[in-house]
Amino acid sequence: MNKGKKSSISNIYHLDGRVPVLKAIPFGLQHILAMFVANLTPITIIAAAGGLSRQEIAVLLQNAMFVAGIATLIQLYPLWKIGSGLPIVMGVSFTFVTVLCTVAANYGYPAVIGTVLCGGIFEGIIGLLAKYWRKIIAPVVAATVVTAIGYSLLSVGARSFGGGYSEEFGSAENLLLGAITLTACLLWNSFARGYWKQLSVLAGLIVGYIVAIFMGKVDLSVILSEGIISLPKLLPYMPEFHVGAIFSVAIIFMVSAAETIGDTTAMVSGGLNREIQPEEVSGSLACDGFASAISGVFGCPPVTSFSQNVGLISMTKVVNRFTIATGAACMILAGLFPPVGNFFASLPESVLGGCTIMMFGTIMVAGIEMLSKAGFTQRNITIAALSLAIGIGFTAASEADLWKIFPELVQSVFSGNVVAVVFVVSIILNLVLPKNMEVKKISE
Repeated sequence: MNKGKKSSISNIYHLDGRVPVLKAIPFGLQHILAMFVANLTPITIIAAAGGLSRQEIAVLLQNAMFVAGIATLIQLYPLWKIGSGLPIVMGVSFTFVTVLCTVAANYGYPAVIGTVLCGGIFEGIIGLLAKYWRKIIAPVVAATVVTAIGYSLLSVGARSFGGGYSEEFGSAENLLLGAITLTACLLWNSFARGYWKQLSVLAGLIVGYIVAIFMGKVDLSVILSEGIISLPKLLPYMPEFHVGAIFSVAIIFMVSAAETIGDTTAMVSGGLNREIQPEEVSGSLACDGFASAISGVFGCPPVTSFSQNVGLISMTKVVNRFTIATGAACMILAGLFPPVGNFFASLPESVLGGCTIMMFGTIMVAGIEMLSKAGFTQRNITIAALSLAIGIGFTAASEADLWKIFPELVQSVFSGNVVAVVFVVSIILNLVLPKNMEVKKISE
């Protein structure tokens, strides 16, 4: 009997297999807490650019939680060829914030919905046809993109650690709260035993949240401020379609596709210790696109794979789909019951930063490991080195004027977007560089 119990617990390290519900829920919650605030923030920014009221934004936030849960379930348990069958957590993407803010400001929020619907269907079709173009994403390209994703997230973790986009950013209280949370994660990871060790992020979030309450950084009164139950609203805004806006957003969907390929590849490499399969790439991208179209139906921006959850899997090696599905169920409940969502949303940024800063570093390390597996040949070194040098150097805030001679559309796609630049440069180099670049010894 004990043997059977141990066997069921050990299934958290396997993609499939039965895990007791009470054992699975903490791991699912850990994933959701790691991405919850990041799932809601893009909507707040884009909706504000579109001139929506706080009440309208609250409705969209509720819809976003519901959609993220549905999209994650589709990714975990595919519908036809849509979904990868991998433990990928989906949420509202930060990648589209700049371009959708521009669309919202110029055309209004209904135009945002129109671009999301069209762009999502476009990426979904591209995903289903991945077998025809997948070969251009060579292992060195995927590894370089994953490294760039990790690098791009380091500043996100630092921003959260310091308190987020608030007037108190970098205050002593925020830094102390982030440090306490990070310390709790490290101590738990160092001294916990068995499967409990893999709950270090959840432990840090709980400790940080409790400390934040005593520091007066959590407003518990807002948890019950919006009623007990509320159903998500379909088509809160009727979509409008503008060709220029659709074209610009479609380009960003290609960038998002590159990030999804990188995330999925990193998860398979770091969590399952194998190479990704073509049908997994296709299913992941199809889910990314069609789930984004579903998100548009609920009035929300596109959804995509969340890199912080990939980092969490690389840290814990907990890849069981059912455990992640319990987290998706929590997201759906958060979309149906506002108090649940308000409770998650009350998590202070510094607490989140204390937990995620290491996960983001783990993604970059995973990219370096993938580069090692791809092989440090002269050709691969050239592709990785030049792609990262151009991507990181040309998108630094201090070098923004490098893009001033380009059209506004090009600037909106590439200026400040290290992942997009690295993806394009690495693809071009992989296509044009000779296959054999090794230095040949000159015989004496």
